[in-house]
Amino acid sequence: MKEQSRSMSTIPRPEYPRPQFVREDWTNLNGPWQFEIDHGKSGKERGYEQTGHQLSGTITVPFCPESKLSGVEYTDFMAAVWYKREFTLPDTWMSGRILLHFGAVDYEAEVWVNGTSVGKHRGGYAPFHFDITSHVLSGINVVTVYAEDDVRSGRQPRGKQSERFHSHGCDYTRTTGIWQTVWLESVPDVYLSDLKVVADPDNACAHLEVKICGNAAGTQLSASARFQGRDVGLQTAVVHGPSVKLTVPLSEIHLWEPGHAKLYDLELKLQGKNQERNDTVTSYFGLRTVRLDGMAFRINEKSVFQRLVLDQGFYPEGIYTAPSDEDLRKDIEISMDLGFNGARLHEKMFEPRFLYWADQLGYLVWGEHANWGLDITTTENLSRFLPEWVEGMERDFNHPSLIGWCPFNETWDRSGTRQDDDVLRIVYEMTKRLDPTRPVIDTSGNFHVVTDIFDLHDYDQNPETFRARYEPMKNGGEVFNTFPERQTYGGQPYFISEYGGIWWNPDQQDEKSWGYGDRPQSEEAFIARYEGLTNVLLDHPMMFGFCYTQLYDVEQEVNGLYTYDRRPKFDSETIRRINSRKAAIED
Repeated sequence: MKEQSRSMSTIPRPEYPRPQFVREDWTNLNGPWQFEIDHGKSGKERGYEQTGHQLSGTITVPFCPESKLSGVEYTDFMAAVWYKREFTLPDTWMSGRILLHFGAVDYEAEVWVNGTSVGKHRGGYAPFHFDITSHVLSGINVVTVYAEDDVRSGRQPRGKQSERFHSHGCDYTRTTGIWQTVWLESVPDVYLSDLKVVADPDNACAHLEVKICGNAAGTQLSASARFQGRDVGLQTAVVHGPSVKLTVPLSEIHLWEPGHAKLYDLELKLQGKNQERNDTVTSYFGLRTVRLDGMAFRINEKSVFQRLVLDQGFYPEGIYTAPSDEDLRKDIEISMDLGFNGARLHEKMFEPRFLYWADQLGYLVWGEHANWGLDITTTENLSRFLPEWVEGMERDFNHPSLIGWCPFNETWDRSGTRQDDDVLRIVYEMTKRLDPTRPVIDTSGNFHVVTDIFDLHDYDQNPETFRARYEPMKNGGEVFNTFPERQTYGGQPYFISEYGGIWWNPDQQDEKSWGYGDRPQSEEAFIARYEGLTNVLLDHPMMFGFCYTQLYDVEQEVNGLYTYDRRPKFDSETIRRINSRKAAIED
């Protein structure tokens, strides 16, 4: 079974969901599922997981039940939801292992196959899978999924999902249950389970760490690299355990750079003498380096000014889920057309297909978790945050477009109680330990504890006062700090990671709409303010970047450069001219 057993056109989001670890033998389980809301969380007592039990409604997976594309459009709080569907396995799949994958289920999930529980997962943004080999039959099988979700509990990261009935301010429609692709995969008894790539252009090679499931003793792993169809590297290693490291020397060096996405294809083959089937996985990687140098952020040793935009990852019809793969690509293309070279992926772990397109298009991104809603006034909820953050880091590590990590955003006090600084310190230290190759911002905007970069959020709408507060630091004077009583600047590289947010959408002016500051009186006034604020940051010799709020409107928040349905508000050339001017810190 290669790709799909049904026509690709009949399956929503039919593309392979894990572009950096691709196999041929898979089948997409998106599409119609049985569905039922379980407000009382009593479905287990009523036998909903049993194979013969029929749920009362239907839903289109992978769209959340709050969304239009799901066919449900239920936007009130849902304590729990149930999903069920049949799937058929061909006889050829019965000789190896069968894996059931979920891109993301919000928030705590349990999965049954043919009435038997195969596992649980906690975390609404990270992927998970179960080996269901011992639970399936040749022919028709039944999978059932149960998910609990409570964004008001203080015990789960909710991101920008509203904790009130209505969307309000910068919190939007919620997402419950399955919101990324569900799929099956056929693998041999001994198979490749994970890949980590560390690019090393200075030494003309790529370092690989490959994990293997099953008894791998006596198997051989080969890794071959190609560039534009040309063989440029090959390495083999004998495998004795669950992990093997090898270095692939490269005969050609082509750097991945912003706007110039040069990528290498990678193929891994695991072969064993006594194995019926060998395992083959295809991937890709980019050669690039990132490092901080004084106040500069260097990519491939060039000081690159980061012209970032805030991307919330919301869609009018799909909420958290893009209607199509093309919609993911389009968001990057409209951003680049406006002169931005990257984005903060805000309060959400974006799906891998978005990062795939960022890799393909040469678009810089910062990885962030959806920390809002999680109580971090004590270390108790580290058990809720850290495992999922680690899963997200492991998922996204190989993307060359990802140039930094930011686990938290704006860690405000909760009911008058301050954040426990140990939470940020522990997560920062763990992030650095897992990935020493990228810089880490502990919490974007506030309140910093230990951080590689000191970033601020500043929504001053007056270019003159905006400029004045950053002027002294040009000549060694006082460095502006929004919360000097709560955070201390220690000489780190510095940038404004949220600014602007100018309130503008003449077609949406109801009482619920909002943006930052006062609304400009005309489009010309908007452009003048946008240019004035942006010039302050471009002209500052100690700023390595900016991040404008935001790329597009989301529901009632109308401070985007595009509308929520991705219609431009302004001439793109005008915005691009402002954004693209050479920055003072650039080489």
